Amino acid sequence: MASILVLNGPNLGRLGSREPEIYGSMNYEQLASELLAFAEKHGHKADVRQTDSESELIGWLHEAVDAKRPVIINPAAFTHYSYALADAASLVTKAGLKLIEVHISNPHAREEFRHKSVISAVATGVIAGFGTDSYKLAIQAI
Repeated sequence: MASILVLNGPNLGRLGSREPEIYGSMNYEQLASELLAFAEKHGHKADVRQTDSESELIGWLHEAVDAKRPVIINPAAFTHYSYALADAASLVTKAGLKLIEVHISNPHAREEFRHKSVISAVATGVIAGFGTDSYKLAIQAI
């Protein structure tokens, strides 16, 4: 049984009200509840967190390394430019732990600035474009 850290970056706390045509109508609390149940059903424990703070996300990645926990991360806007977050994410995989980058939408089908991820190069894998099921696919991958 894995104890999975599921991390969500900026604006994901606004799910359900922020661009529902892209991100769907499920709110963040519903997503977190669904992921907890899904993880348990698959023999895992999940800790689902969200922050708009880059430094808090980095701290949580450090925590994952110290606790030897695999990570599912939706870095949101930090995906495209946060080299500090990428450095912290690389610590997870260098520790031999899985780090799966997820996105609700398909960044490659959107604006050009969303096509580049500084996280993907250090991630174990990337799952994108399957709505909130992207997280479930990541749980199954772990």
